[in-house]
Amino acid sequence: MFTRIVTSALFAGFAAGLIAALLQLYFVQPVLLHAELYESGALVHFGADASHGKRPDINGINLVRDGLSILFTALVYTGYALIVIAMMAAAQDRGAEITPRNGLLWGVAGFFAVHFLPAFGLPPELPGSAAADVALRQVWWFGTVAVSALAMWLIAFGKNWSVWAIAVVLLLMPHIIGAPHPDTFTGPVPPELAGIFASRALGVGLAAWVMLGLFCAYFWQRENEI
Repeated sequence: MFTRIVTSALFAGFAAGLIAALLQLYFVQPVLLHAELYESGALVHFGADASHGKRPDINGINLVRDGLSILFTALVYTGYALIVIAMMAAAQDRGAEITPRNGLLWGVAGFFAVHFLPAFGLPPELPGSAAADVALRQVWWFGTVAVSALAMWLIAFGKNWSVWAIAVVLLLMPHIIGAPHPDTFTGPVPPELAGIFASRALGVGLAAWVMLGLFCAYFWQRENEI
């Protein structure tokens, strides 16, 4: 079974990671590069020194940077695929049917656990944005992802209201505790740009995870048929 899990994850993760990387390069990376101009001081959005005029070109292709970005994203989604397919295998052992159609739901659940619910407390941040200590944010983020994933599992496979109530408590717990935030919100990046970045990052994450769930279910089903 381990070999089947790894084989399915490699195909599914690489395919979904490639889609995610291309979407990020087209929709997300230009916003990041634009924000870096404000972080470096090349552009200013407030005060008497505010920059005006045409935005510098930030859409040029950098083969090394973009190639490494694609490779890193493919590796990350391959790691996600290993986790998802291992969970699919466990669910199948419990009698659940794994198909490409319900794989879409697995993808949506993964998006909620890894992107949407953590973003409720810590939205995607641009370079130069005010933020709390990185270690505190990492602990909160990883904890939120873990309890959210567990809650999704309990919602999907729980058999009674007490299990579902525990799932609701787990979903709420990180947000009741509260994500770490700075005392004051300052920074050189325009808030409008930060809003665009957060919405695009979440949109790309949703598309990538839906495809990941589809690919994971498809390749896992194929491996079981061989």
